[in-house]
Amino acid sequence: MDDSRRYAVSWPVVALIASAGGVEAMSRVLSGLPASLPAAVLIAVHISPDKTSHLVQILARRTRLPVHTAQDRVLLQPGVALVVPPGRHLLVTSEARIGLIDTGALPPSRPSADLLLSTLAVTCGPRSLAVVMTGLGHDGQAGVRAIAHCGGTVLAQDEASAAYTAMPAAAVATGTVRETLPLDDLAAAIVTHATRASR
Repeated sequence: MDDSRRYAVSWPVVALIASAGGVEAMSRVLSGLPASLPAAVLIAVHISPDKTSHLVQILARRTRLPVHTAQDRVLLQPGVALVVPPGRHLLVTSEARIGLIDTGALPPSRPSADLLLSTLAVTCGPRSLAVVMTGLGHDGQAGVRAIAHCGGTVLAQDEASAAYTAMPAAAVATGTVRETLPLDDLAAAIVTHATRASR
């Protein structure tokens, strides 16, 4: 039996992770994705929990995918992009739904890439794809290990195209990154993964 059938989410899910410089990076990657993408997309960009975010509106103007703020208990759907709201961490539940929890007043990074990716790994397995882009710090380092451990794929933005290199470098340091790519090559790699993983 196909090993991926053991997991709660039976379609590909792409997690796009970024921090500083992330709005521009997300915009460029999402602009290259088709409306027919056979994968759900989760978008996590670090933002202060007390700030109003316009990320959904910005990204919606730059992609053919519908872009929405993630809502608690909403079912993941292929071809839909969900943005983690400020002040919340996003989990992927065993029912293939979104789970949102309050971040609290202290770190970890908010929203936490490690929490998102770890729960995605154990619910989506080989169909999961983590894409770590520009940012400060090392959030996502534990999460990409979880993705790889459960058979998923990890991509990272290359140093030359990243506004801030710490986050993708931290992912690369785990030894789990399958490819390190220029920003403008990530969309094509995402489409390739989603198409293959949806079969």
